[in-house]
Amino acid sequence: MSSNTEQWSATLEPVQTHPDPASSPAAEPSTTEPATTEPAAAAGSPAATAPPTSVRPRRGYGALWRGVPLELGFLLLTLPVVVIALSILSTVFFTGVGMIPIFIGLFIVVAALYIARGFGMFELARLTWAGQPKITPPAWQPRGVASTPMRALLGPLINGHYWLYLLHGMIVNFVVGLITWTLTVVWLSVGVGGITYWIWGRFTDNTDDNLWLNRVILDWMLPGNTIRVDPFVGETLMYLAFGIIFLLTLPLVTHLFVRIHQGIAQGMLGAWGSEALRREVADLSASRGAAVAAEDYSLRRLERDIHDGPQQRLVRLQMDLASAERKIDTDPDAARALLEEARGHAHDTLEELRALSRGLVPPILQDRGLVAGLESLAARSTVPVILEMRLDPALRLPSEIERSAYFVAAELLTNAAKHSAATSIRLHATLRQHGDGSTWLDIWVIDNGVGGATPSAGHGLAGLDERLKGLRGILSIESPVGGPTTIGAHIPLGDAGEAATHSVPSA
Repeated sequence: MSSNTEQWSATLEPVQTHPDPASSPAAEPSTTEPATTEPAAAAGSPAATAPPTSVRPRRGYGALWRGVPLELGFLLLTLPVVVIALSILSTVFFTGVGMIPIFIGLFIVVAALYIARGFGMFELARLTWAGQPKITPPAWQPRGVASTPMRALLGPLINGHYWLYLLHGMIVNFVVGLITWTLTVVWLSVGVGGITYWIWGRFTDNTDDNLWLNRVILDWMLPGNTIRVDPFVGETLMYLAFGIIFLLTLPLVTHLFVRIHQGIAQGMLGAWGSEALRREVADLSASRGAAVAAEDYSLRRLERDIHDGPQQRLVRLQMDLASAERKIDTDPDAARALLEEARGHAHDTLEELRALSRGLVPPILQDRGLVAGLESLAARSTVPVILEMRLDPALRLPSEIERSAYFVAAELLTNAAKHSAATSIRLHATLRQHGDGSTWLDIWVIDNGVGGATPSAGHGLAGLDERLKGLRGILSIESPVGGPTTIGAHIPLGDAGEAATHSVPSA
């Protein structure tokens, strides 16, 4: 796997390939489909940024009850968690602060920051277990910055996220957790104790000397009343009423408390919006640079192709015409032969110019779209190609996406025909809906050749990678020695994705 696809390793499953692609029935699409890849897990891809905030559907009362066991588990365990965190963090941190004058304290403070990070990540995991949306943690290692022992030792001191995690673990989570734990225990105790008082109340002291709460409330509501009710019965009815009220409101209370913890964690333990913006700017800058590099590479290749092909033929054509002009009076037969040869050169030059023009903007791509363009590439291939088109033939995408997808497929098919010694190739194209709502165009070229394909600077695969980066896409390569070779081009469609998804043919 090439280095530029290491970022896919967590989500890119090996594409299931037949030892011989031709073994798939040609009359119908292969049922073995390339694995969908998740482009967002990589640094610099959507998953590296904070997830898009979406409006959560309002939960009904029954759904709130279904979440009560998990929320109670979270809230009841909060007290031991926050007490342990406070004890450890305060001990380590203030020990380090006191020993800073002898320098070793600096490293103890760093240790406290790392411990705070651990408690913070545990809190995020607990919230996820409680059924809350997953919070994206900060990017602890800045992009583009090499990881060194010195950065690992002292980096937390200049990273604001570590200090926020320490503040959360030592103060904020302790105070909030103590309050929510206390109220949860009180609410649960009143609810359960109220509806079961008729059982355990019989074993308490029920003499007339006791202060009966139901009597106090009745005298307060109806001063001077002469109503006489059995004290135990009155107490049981009152406790039952309170128990029912507290139990009916328990799901609302537990959900509110967990949401409070979730909101605090989102603000203190999650990635900052500014970080996502900076990553977005960095991605755009990288894409722009890649697009410029790819365009420069294409122009230099076009210049080289024109110089080595049509230009040389035109020079030869000019020389033949000059020779024919000199001999037209003295040796008409020789002049006629030269003219016929010149006509052949003109025909060959025209064919080469047509081939080069197809490399700029293929007419079939402009007239009939990407699907027809890919079909034409498969038809012209010198190695049999099995087409697996999961796209609507009428699908039209922005011209830059269609053109790049066409060129990538053409280059991959050409490389497979020239270098892989393959006897069969599969060309698979489909649209894929990503988890964040974005739509990606996936094009896979799979051959049964000798494998060993790797990107080299200034050569074909590296140029394809640069071209895709210009569109914020990704090139994934899996080509073990001995084959098969599986290469995928993954292009985000952006604003065009919503319309494109309606063009996906049903399976």
